[in-house]
Amino acid sequence: MSGGHGHVDSSNKKIALLVAILAALLAVSEMGGKSSQTNALSSHIDASNIWSFFQSKTIRQTTLRTAAEEVEATFKDSPGTVPPALKAQAERWRQTAQRYETEPDTNEGRKELAARAKAKEAHRDRSMAAYHMFEYGSACFQLAIVLAGAAALTTVVWLTFLSVGLGVLGFGFTLLAFVAPTLIHL
Repeated sequence: MSGGHGHVDSSNKKIALLVAILAALLAVSEMGGKSSQTNALSSHIDASNIWSFFQSKTIRQTTLRTAAEEVEATFKDSPGTVPPALKAQAERWRQTAQRYETEPDTNEGRKELAARAKAKEAHRDRSMAAYHMFEYGSACFQLAIVLAGAAALTTVVWLTFLSVGLGVLGFGFTLLAFVAPTLIHL
């Protein structure tokens, strides 16, 4: 064997190691992306359910307020003739409607439900941002692996450097996905 051939073998071993590292990083990025996507979908479903509960509370609140106002409207010309039981019922309706606005003890008032839904939406948005960063990272790793393979076959050195560069870029996107997915928005 000539000295040049031994150099190609050594170079191919380094490229094979590069491909193995890139493949391992690709696996991490893909797993992170899938996890982020699942978290985003789960948070979206949770937010939708909470907003549905919020809407239900709003409908009940409106119905009770309307019923109490109807009692008042029915007897507006002669307020003294409102039967005491009906007057008491209208007051209970108003109190219940007011309670639906905020229920800190149960965390199920409209105010608390809106805050919970918005928190789920924020978690969903963060998870989707992470998912996109992981996807960009995965794409970089995949391209880097292809270029490393081409470098091994052709012995064109700049393909190796381009592969390493894409690998570093993929690592950057993957790292961002873990620590600061909303830092940049592409």
